[in-house]
Amino acid sequence: MAGLILRRLVLAVFVVWGVTLITFFLSHVVPGDPARLIAGPKANLVAIAHIRVQYGLNLPLPQQYARYMTDLVHGNLGTSFTSRRPVLHDLLSYFPATLELTLYALVVGSILAVLAALLAARRPGSPTESAIQLLSVSSVSVPAFWAALILQLVVAVDLGWLPLTGRLSSGVSAPAHLTGLFTVDSVLTGQFATFVDALRHLVLPAIALGLAVFGLMARIMRASLLDVIEEDYVRTAEAKGLSERRVLLRHILRNALLPGVTVFGLLFGFLAGGIFVVEYIFAWPGIGAYAFNAFQSSDYNAVMGVTLVVAVLYVLVNLVVDLVYLSLDPRIRYS
Repeated sequence: MAGLILRRLVLAVFVVWGVTLITFFLSHVVPGDPARLIAGPKANLVAIAHIRVQYGLNLPLPQQYARYMTDLVHGNLGTSFTSRRPVLHDLLSYFPATLELTLYALVVGSILAVLAALLAARRPGSPTESAIQLLSVSSVSVPAFWAALILQLVVAVDLGWLPLTGRLSSGVSAPAHLTGLFTVDSVLTGQFATFVDALRHLVLPAIALGLAVFGLMARIMRASLLDVIEEDYVRTAEAKGLSERRVLLRHILRNALLPGVTVFGLLFGFLAGGIFVVEYIFAWPGIGAYAFNAFQSSDYNAVMGVTLVVAVLYVLVNLVVDLVYLSLDPRIRYS
């Protein structure tokens, strides 16, 4: 176990380095002049040239990259061109909102998918299974931005059931910062009205982001459950007189979870792609909206910071997936 973690962490260093290398050069070759953006539309050429020197934008790209990596090793992600604050401080302030939204979309979508897959697998060929299959295919096929716009139009605007944008309603104060997750902090501090308001704001973006999670996980888990149900050890457990619940949980679900765990790790990549658009549409103050604005303004340091955070999280999530694999099936050995 320790050897596996050590090997993955060493490989993660090279993965993250490759991500920084590719992202740095791609972000610097796209059209755009951050120095002119910082200086403003009325700035003269002398002021723009001074800003280029101040931020090191006048240096050759390899030298700029070497300077960036040197600062990165010392924990410095640079200064954002737009906010004029350290990128690390920006990420720390925006990341809890993204984490909260991602957790709700991923966890709730996966749990509902597993329950739907169990229902479909226990009733193969029934109208219920057909409806679940149709729902899962539709969920995967719907783009996150389209689902977000439709949910806003129908649920928030036409019906008025849920808030349109934001993380809290105007007039509702944020809870004391403990974890940065409003639903968690409001419960810990006893602000239950704030908890309800934060939860209502979470519903629409979490649904828009979690549709792909539900659809893909439901299809994978249904197929895996149908395969496991036909195994001899399941029939043996039923013949021994074990309760249906025990057979389902200990013999069927545990062995069917391995493909689902793999998909769970891959789903983080799907969410990392959709979070940018969903946060921007719902004016959700997370790193997705922060990155979207950084892309528009050619804010190299902010783009690099967001990319680095997503890459590190993706590597860590896949490491956790491998460890869960090892826990679910002790027969698996890593060499």
